[in-house]
Amino acid sequence: VQLVESGGGMVQPGGSLRLSCVASGFSFSGYDMCWVRQAPGKGPEKVSGINTGGGSTYYADSVKGRFTISRDNAKNTLYLQMNSLKPEDTGLYYCARDPYRGKRVPPSGYWGQGTQVTVSS
Repeated sequence: VQLVESGGGMVQPGGSLRLSCVASGFSFSGYDMCWVRQAPGKGPEKVSGINTGGGSTYYADSVKGRFTISRDNAKNTLYLQMNSLKPEDTGLYYCARDPYRGKRVPPSGYWGQGTQVTVSS
């Protein structure tokens, strides 16, 4: 199982980034997926999740209306479009298989290696 995230970087407040996660080694289309954020000095937070077909999504209140999760099962790829970024969005963002619905964070063994997002002026 391999999950490889990309697209992170440094951006000013109000800016946008699009994260991607390419999956391999398992049947991507058969799994719910999510994005987990690890902010400095804080515990992990599931910011968004999506079901196998993409028709059902979850967003943490902290990102609702600003982030959009999507997936392309033909490309084995998960996305997170992040708009109107705030300094509190800073952290490591991990793509993960998601055995849980709602806000529960999947075990770290389900995560990729992460991509850093820094929002600062």
